[in-house]
Amino acid sequence: MTAQPAVRPANPNFSSGPCAKRPGYSLNNLADAPLGRSHRAKVGKVKLKLAIDLTREVLQVPADYLIGIVPASDTGAVEMAMWSLLGARGVDMLSWESFGDGWVTDVVKQLKLKDVRTLKAPYGELPDLSQVNFDNDVVFTWNGTTSGVKVPNGDWIKSDRKGLTICDATSAAFAQRLDWSKLDVVTYSWQKVLGGEAAHGMLIISPRAVERLESYAPAWPMPKIFRLTNGGKLIKGIFEGDTINTPSMLCVEDYIDALQWSKSIGSLDGLIKRADANLKAMADWVAKTPWVDFLAANEAIRSNTSVCLKIVDPAITALSGDEQAAFVKQLPAMLDKEKIAYDIDGYRDAPAGLRIWCGATIETSDVVALTQWLDWAFASAKAGLK
Repeated sequence: MTAQPAVRPANPNFSSGPCAKRPGYSLNNLADAPLGRSHRAKVGKVKLKLAIDLTREVLQVPADYLIGIVPASDTGAVEMAMWSLLGARGVDMLSWESFGDGWVTDVVKQLKLKDVRTLKAPYGELPDLSQVNFDNDVVFTWNGTTSGVKVPNGDWIKSDRKGLTICDATSAAFAQRLDWSKLDVVTYSWQKVLGGEAAHGMLIISPRAVERLESYAPAWPMPKIFRLTNGGKLIKGIFEGDTINTPSMLCVEDYIDALQWSKSIGSLDGLIKRADANLKAMADWVAKTPWVDFLAANEAIRSNTSVCLKIVDPAITALSGDEQAAFVKQLPAMLDKEKIAYDIDGYRDAPAGLRIWCGATIETSDVVALTQWLDWAFASAKAGLK
């Protein structure tokens, strides 16, 4: 039996969403939440406005971009943007993982748009970004949560574009630097890099997106939960804390707590530094470990949040596909049983592998400890094949 490492991660929560709470987190920090009060009362509006103002400060959102709190997590925010904005011109859909595939399905099969180009790449790679037509609207994920692949930067996006760029940034926001001048719509949820609670989304829109909203009316019926305009004018209250539906004020307080913690560690720069340090710890281990590699071979497009790994040991890759998948499943199961790491299975639609969250709420010391336990799990599982 392979000997177990001596050091255990202090926090075994490596889920890619909802993600680990911030270091030092306590429910006592939420004592100021206005529970039992209306979100439309003064106290509720103040909290919601604070959440928006702190978002702008920490995420460095330009002053002329609008920030709204919307329902249904990042999915709700992306779909609200697509249902409200698309159809005015052709659309380029970029897809290299599960959620990008989902947005393609929405546009082609639900909205039934005809003038759609889909630029697709397999897990671990990016489409050819030089082929994007910016006369069209463009929908893409900044960081593929299920593939561990991100766009390297915003340089590939044209400044003089005619279409809008709609960016699902849910596992990138607060860990990767977004190029706001190249983005017209940005969405994310609280549950990712800041370790907030689920079911609430953020919708950030540029002046160009506002112009589209006020000059274009989609041909399809618009559910109330997606409506951003009234009588051809933007509903500005949505971007001032007057939410479409009832938010959880406990979750709002939790998000405010995460934003205030972010400020205490250096805001965006501090958050990026922590995620980058976690990725480096993982990369240092991968470099000296022959049985494992990143799913994203190109370092320039490798995520520093949703780190996806594949097993490359010849004894395992020689197995059939089903046998490889069965072998890989043993590793997270063993680490879960030992209370070392929870929820590190690869995404269900992704190639068999591991997905380890390395965002800003994760301590680098825990990443280092986990790598030793990954070695233990692999050696133990491989020994069982003999």
